[in-house]
Order: sequence, then C-alpha cells, then structure tokens
Amino acid sequence: MNTMDRYQGIVRKTLHHEVVVDALRELILEGELEPMSRINEVELCERFGISRTPLREAIKLLAAEGLLVLLPNRGARVVALSETEIAEILQVVGALEGAAGELACERITSGELTVIEAATEAMVAAWKAGDYPAYFARNREIHEAIMAAARNAALQSTYRSLSGRVQRARFSAHKTDEQWARAIDDHNLMVMFLRRRDGAALAQLLRDHLKSKWPVISAAYSEAKAAVKPARPVPGKGRD
Repeated sequence: MNTMDRYQGIVRKTLHHEVVVDALRELILEGELEPMSRINEVELCERFGISRTPLREAIKLLAAEGLLVLLPNRGARVVALSETEIAEILQVVGALEGAAGELACERITSGELTVIEAATEAMVAAWKAGDYPAYFARNREIHEAIMAAARNAALQSTYRSLSGRVQRARFSAHKTDEQWARAIDDHNLMVMFLRRRDGAALAQLLRDHLKSKWPVISAAYSEAKAAVKPARPVPGKGRD
C-alpha cells in the first residue's frame, strides 16, 4: 500500500489540514513527489477526497518547513537542494542528534527503549529481506524516537525543521556492502549505549553515523551529474 492509499480514507473522514500535511510530507520524504516536481492540486484533491482549502494550508506549512517552494501565481514545487546545502544541513543535524543522544540516555523510559529495540530488530529484518522501503521507514523511526526521548522541545523543533529537508538524501542513498554492514552495526550500538545510559558514547556515535553517510550522498550526486549528457549542438546554430 503506497502513501497516497494509506492516507486517503483518513483524510476523507477528518478533513483536518494536519492530516493533509502529514500525508503530503510523506509523499515528499518517500520520493513519490520528486525534487523540482510541481504540486498538482487538482490531482491531489481528487485522490485525497478534499477541497483545495486544506491542501493549500498544507502547502503553506510545508513551504515554511522548507520542503516546498511557493511559486507566485503558479502553485508550488518540491525543493531540490544542492550538494553544498545538503552537506551543511547534515552537519547541523548531526550535532542535534548528538545532543539528543546524550539527553536521551538520561531521560529515556524502559517503554521507549523497548520500542527502539523492536524498531531496530524490524529494520535489520527488512534489510536482510531486501525490503528497503521498510528498512528506511524503521531507520527514521529509530532516529526520531531517540530525539523524542531527549524531551527537549526546542531541540526537537529545530531537528524536525531541518531533517525533513535532507530526509530523502540521507536515507535513500545507495550503499556498498561494507557501508550497509556499518549502518547495521551502528544501530545495534545505539541500542547498547541506550541500555547502558552512556550518553557521551551515543552522542559521538550518532555524529559519526551521520558523517559516514556523506561520501555515499556525494557519490550519488556525482553519478547523477555524470548521467546528464549535454545537449548536442544543432548544426548551423551557435556559431559566429
């Protein structure tokens, strides 16, 4: 079941713009709405079963989050960040996650730890099964759960506003076998440090974990650029 189908019935029942915001955000983060793509209001209203008012409210809120760009008299499109912008945001997100890890070790409850342990097991199982959408979904849940366990509203708000902008690049970059193995090992260590309440170790691990992703993301950008072939010159044109 895709994101659109998952939210369709809920939106029709509630018509709350908060639900529309969540649905539209997931379409962007999961890649159903790609960078630079225009938001088709007619199609989304029809598929969500809503009027344009809640959809346009959702678009404004997601523009404030940095996921959409409002176009004067032309609707909105999904943001496409540059390689430099993603690198800079990841640096800040890494620092935020490190701070959250340290606080989480002080404040996490046994129930929250159980949820993170279960999500980690499910993530590893998805990886072994080659179910990468499920892997990335569980991965996000773990990082967001650690952030929530920190119990710092300012930290969480700043994190949410930035992490969404680099979510797709962060969680969907292709990895080598060695990089996959490291990601799994890192997440198992996260659980271990949370159990031990070792805030310093978890903070360093979270910063290093995110830093290790940058070569993968950078390589993906390089491949994308190499795949774009310059247009052939038209004979007789472009010459003095």
